[in-house]
Amino acid sequence: MITIYHNPACGTSRNTLALIRNAGAEPQVIEYLKTPPSRAALVELLAGMGMTARQLLRGKEKIAEALGLNDPAVADGILLDAMMVHPILINRPIVVTPLGVKLCRPSELVLDILPDPQRGAFVKEDGEQVIDANGKRLV
Repeated sequence: MITIYHNPACGTSRNTLALIRNAGAEPQVIEYLKTPPSRAALVELLAGMGMTARQLLRGKEKIAEALGLNDPAVADGILLDAMMVHPILINRPIVVTPLGVKLCRPSELVLDILPDPQRGAFVKEDGEQVIDANGKRLV
């Protein structure tokens, strides 16, 4: 079972989903902006990735600046609270597989945790080829 916390408006997220499918898997797709993870689930995801809330914060979002969340003195608990109210602050995509949990930025990081190999060539939306015709990783 593979789960992706996905934003269909994000090219990195779309490429990650396509790489999962290129390995022959059909993941559970959670559009986290519509259905955000619970606080407990987010804490569990962070633990699985070995990350802090600060590392997962999408600080480039205007709301992060408006709320003062980019200040390093803001505690992780406050960041998590803000992510619950404004899920756009959660960096994406997050992928969960039997081999681990990973923030897949860039998208090809998903290859490190997919249980099955790629089934053929893959070219990212920007034209970068990351998998050759034999399913071998190029980057």
